[in-house]
Amino acid sequence: MELRQIKYFIEVAKREHVTDAANHLHVAQSAVSRQIAKLEEELGVSLFIREGRNVRLTPIGEIFLKHMEQAIHVIEDAEQVIHEYTDPEKGTIHIGFVSTLALYILPTLISAFRRNYPEVKFKLVQGNYYELKNYVLKGKTNMALLAPVPMDETRLQGKVLSTEKVVALLPLNHPKANQRALQLTDLRDESFIMFPEGFILRRILVQACEQVGFTPNVTSEGDDIDALKGLVSAGLGISLVPESTLVDNQPRATVRIPLIDPVVTRTVGMIIPADRELLPTEKIFYEFVVDFFSRLEQFKQ
Repeated sequence: MELRQIKYFIEVAKREHVTDAANHLHVAQSAVSRQIAKLEEELGVSLFIREGRNVRLTPIGEIFLKHMEQAIHVIEDAEQVIHEYTDPEKGTIHIGFVSTLALYILPTLISAFRRNYPEVKFKLVQGNYYELKNYVLKGKTNMALLAPVPMDETRLQGKVLSTEKVVALLPLNHPKANQRALQLTDLRDESFIMFPEGFILRRILVQACEQVGFTPNVTSEGDDIDALKGLVSAGLGISLVPESTLVDNQPRATVRIPLIDPVVTRTVGMIIPADRELLPTEKIFYEFVVDFFSRLEQFKQ
């Protein structure tokens, strides 16, 4: 079994079309077909079901794909480790992140880190909470910045860096816009703008509302935090957003008001794999982030 065969197999499996895979790989279609056939002959099984010009994985092909994706990640990590051990201050950091941390927290961390390590490169992968956990588990990335931080995953190591408050974001002309603070029950009859079902932040916020006796009336949804804030600015409803998403990025036609009774919070932190080592440059970044937040918390006290 050759590395080239594995790469061809993964590309065909992903695109379900030999010609498309060949074009992406910049090789002849006949070369891809020949290597796939050799691989199947060596394994003694059919990996694909041919359907005209399209292909799809057989059940054994799906199992083989999962293992080969992990194998490719291990090989790529090994190649990167070799390069980084010669000079980890010039390596590449692969990190996943959720959109609500992309506006202030992630740029702040990268900017501070690059002042000390200007030649380090970053490759960023955005995803939702559940996608990022899966990316780290499968090796697509070795770390992710997310909120809240999962602390009960056996194959993931979670590190809480801080806890941030959720605030109410209201249109500037809202009847409650002049209040200094709001109880969550004050918003019982409002039209809410939230992330769609399946987003972890929505679950946190709905649970907080239900704990004080009401289910929020969600009239608008969006899977981007800037879109949610824009809808509030347009007067289509109110939203509950993490405080950090408004730092230097609050729409002019809105007002943010602290929540009390209860104070709604979420943890912010990093996840890394529990069963494999970080790459040298990534380890430097991880330790930097932990120290950065530790000093920040001491400054707040």
